Amino acid sequence: MKQRAPLTLAAVTAALAAVTGIASLTAPAAPAADGKKTTAARMPVERSTLVCPAPSSSDIADTAYTSYTPGAAPGTKGAATGAARLMGATKDAKAVLEPKEPGKPVGATSSGSEAPALTGIAEGALAPGWTVQQTTKVAVGRARGVLGTACGVPGTDFWFPAVGTSKGREDYVHLTNPDDTAAEVDVKLFGPEGPVKSEPGRDRITIAPKSSQRLLLSTLAPETQLADVTAHVTTRSGRIGASVQVAEDGVGTDWLAPSADPAGSLVLPGIPSDATSVRLVAFAPGEEDADLSIRLAGPGGSLSPAGSEALHLKVGMTASVDLKDVTRGEAGSLLLAPTDAKKAVPVVAALRVVRGSGAKQELGFIPASGPVGARATVADNRTGENATVLYVTAPGKADAKVRVTASPGTEGGEPESKEIQVKAGTTLAVSPPPAPSGGKGSYALTLETLSGGPVHASRTLTLPHEGIPMFTVQPFTDDRSTVLVPKAVQDLSVPTE
Repeated sequence: MKQRAPLTLAAVTAALAAVTGIASLTAPAAPAADGKKTTAARMPVERSTLVCPAPSSSDIADTAYTSYTPGAAPGTKGAATGAARLMGATKDAKAVLEPKEPGKPVGATSSGSEAPALTGIAEGALAPGWTVQQTTKVAVGRARGVLGTACGVPGTDFWFPAVGTSKGREDYVHLTNPDDTAAEVDVKLFGPEGPVKSEPGRDRITIAPKSSQRLLLSTLAPETQLADVTAHVTTRSGRIGASVQVAEDGVGTDWLAPSADPAGSLVLPGIPSDATSVRLVAFAPGEEDADLSIRLAGPGGSLSPAGSEALHLKVGMTASVDLKDVTRGEAGSLLLAPTDAKKAVPVVAALRVVRGSGAKQELGFIPASGPVGARATVADNRTGENATVLYVTAPGKADAKVRVTASPGTEGGEPESKEIQVKAGTTLAVSPPPAPSGGKGSYALTLETLSGGPVHASRTLTLPHEGIPMFTVQPFTDDRSTVLVPKAVQDLSVPTE
């Protein structure tokens, strides 16, 4: 046996000083001093970061921001105090929103084209489940419509199916760096024939610290005009917030949020009942082709759209399916699954949805989204006839029960809750959803999965203008307000061999 040098008294004293009073983090099943196994505890997160893109380049844009934290998740005990601040994405920017306590939404507004991209940090009691909604209305002009987005978590990898570079489209990818170091970003496009060759140097961008840039996607390949493209945004260094602002002549405008991470099965929840055009755009980013079944989960069950029962995706090539008015007067969610359950190939997808007709059309997007999980929240819901509609779907073989809670309004009121049953393979449109009693202003909706599932959900916010059904759709995704923390035990032993 190899012998170690003997420990001196000074070394022993230093070692004891280093460990005394400091808890050692153990694995969830590590044995404690008494011989019993310890378990990891689920604890509220202590810090959340969000990034919001610059809302509009229009001088007549009106933007509303709504911040909300539901607080610690059920069964956990959160911090007693906290702080949050949402401010312009520059070093010297002023705060736009400063929430003070969980359970109460806070709103702010801005007008014109000078509103900047925003970054924000919430700590302590305001961190678990913190969400910020940005809603912009442009009444007239080439890019008129309602643009809505939930401010996103910074990351390093984003997929955007359903962007375009064709004539009449202006799709800008917005890239915001919330950190103190520069971020190196690559933007790649994939069309129906595979990778779109870009001009040298155009597809790599440096985002300075605490700053934001936007890139017109059609400038990456000015000689190529494609209606259906997938954009892949990755970082070589640093992290960013990324989202795409789409404007289509004569149709409308909205934000396209990233698709859920590539997966073999996807859910695209909340197609409005009055959708006049629905187009599915999908992409297989891996090394194999994908064969998908397409089903629509409506109020009475799931069925395959006639003539569009399946989709073949060649690896590296964007494919699309025109589903037309697939809902036929009933709200639904699109379910994508491998035709062969033993061969699940990861894919990403999004829906381009149009409501209205002729000169009264408006555009929105529904990306594939993850399940609600334990809890999820979308802010800036509004009262009024069909202003907010909630869509909840149970895509699997199990029924589900969820609790829907409306927060107080930004101008007061009391929260209201309702439990909802959703049958397996169906989509339930809740109109109107719960709203705060006696309150005014916008409010947040929080969903909790109580049993069964999984459950996917989205909400549509409609703000009509002169006969145009201006709208935006935001999915609910697990707010990941808790993390597993291994239980700490004291270990004052000093290894001697």
